Parts: sequence; C-alpha cells; structure tokens
Amino acid sequence: MSVIDEEQLTRTFAALADPTRRSILARLSQGEASVGEIAAPFDMTFAAVSKHLRVLEGAGLVTRGREAQYRPARLDARPLAEASRWIEDYARFWADSLGSLDSYLNALQQLPPSEHNAESPHDKENSRG
Repeated sequence: MSVIDEEQLTRTFAALADPTRRSILARLSQGEASVGEIAAPFDMTFAAVSKHLRVLEGAGLVTRGREAQYRPARLDARPLAEASRWIEDYARFWADSLGSLDSYLNALQQLPPSEHNAESPHDKENSRG
C-alpha cells in the first residue's frame, strides 16, 4: 500500500461526508464560481455556503481567489487523488479476495456431485451437538 497522509485523508473524507459539499465540488469541477453562483441551486444563505466552503478549504479541496471583492472558489483535486489511491488499495484487496473465491468455487464445480454433498468434519461436529 502507498504512503498516505492520514490527517489529510481524514479531512478529505470528513469534507466529503456532507452531500452539500459534494455538490459544491461537483459544481467547481466545471470551473471557478463565486459564493452567489455556488449558492444559487441551494435553499441556504450565503453564510451557510461560506461555511461549507471553509470546511472544503480546510480539507485542501478548494482554494479561494483574492481579487478585491470577488473571491472565486476553485477546486483543488489533489486531496481527492490521494483518497482515490487509498480506496484503490482496498479495491485491489477485494478484487484479489473475490478472485480467490471465484477460483475456489470453480474448483468445487469440478468435483463429482457425491463430493459436493459430503458433510465436512465441521458439519458432522455440529450435527452431534
């Protein structure tokens, strides 16, 4: 498994836990936007949207411009790439595990029917109970 910054990963997943913040990131993936542009599809105040943006900034997922009164938000996907790598490590684990299970089931299918129905020693133990 690759080396992951655990604190960054925690901040990323905490930020992604909220559906509004995920929607904001989806909007920002199309390009930078002002708080007003981000708030438009939501039934919430600019202050509430700003609060979500601060959480996303704290996780490193959003940066804000500093152009006078206009402070556009921009997506920074680097923390998402790190989270994706972390998830991919587990995806490989599950793929390998499912591949092993598939091989085992295929081997069972090759056995004669009499061996399919034979009780295992564990089954015999439990039936004596």
